[in-house]
Amino acid sequence: MTRVPDSRVLVLLRHGESQGNARNVFTGWMDLGLTPKGENEAHAVGRNFRQEGLSFRHVFVSALGRTMETARLLASELERVPDDFYVSAALNERDYGQLAGLNKDEARQRWGDEQVRVWRRSYATAPPSGESLRDVVARVVPYYLRSILPLVLRGQETLVVSHGNVLRALTMAIEGYGPNEIETVEYAPAEAVVYRLHADATIGGEERVAPPVIDGANR
Repeated sequence: MTRVPDSRVLVLLRHGESQGNARNVFTGWMDLGLTPKGENEAHAVGRNFRQEGLSFRHVFVSALGRTMETARLLASELERVPDDFYVSAALNERDYGQLAGLNKDEARQRWGDEQVRVWRRSYATAPPSGESLRDVVARVVPYYLRSILPLVLRGQETLVVSHGNVLRALTMAIEGYGPNEIETVEYAPAEAVVYRLHADATIGGEERVAPPVIDGANR
């Protein structure tokens, strides 16, 4: 990771591997914790941030435990403890409705590969009784503009630990992606993006940070 100047820094991070990730199920609002591998990923991300000189005044997490635990573990590795932690359901993963708890391979067998792909990747199509990415954008982006972005623009380094679809929604807001472009964007567990913003909230620098490599024996 290239050293990022301390002013107007925003880091987006997906939580470490969860029990739902390990079981290959649609997790959504199910409050499943981290696996041992996910815990190790969180520690490793924190050490990486420390080595790169990154510290945070503010940390935002969803109301689901896997983001809180990721944030707590990585913060324990930082040189300076963050000043504030904010918890908001606005940053919760999308609601997968009837898909929640189902194995993804089983869902493909039931509804077909293409239908499941549309539910997972498209912008406007929601799974049965669940949320589309458009629905997630509708609750995430106003919260970002109201509560997160003003802190970043004041030069207060900010970390958001959330979920894959929430980070896709934030990517649309920050990078100006359209509904078709966002279909190809995804975040692996413990993957991060470091942004340096100009005073007008446009991007001055950006770096995608791959998840740390964790020995499978640590799972």
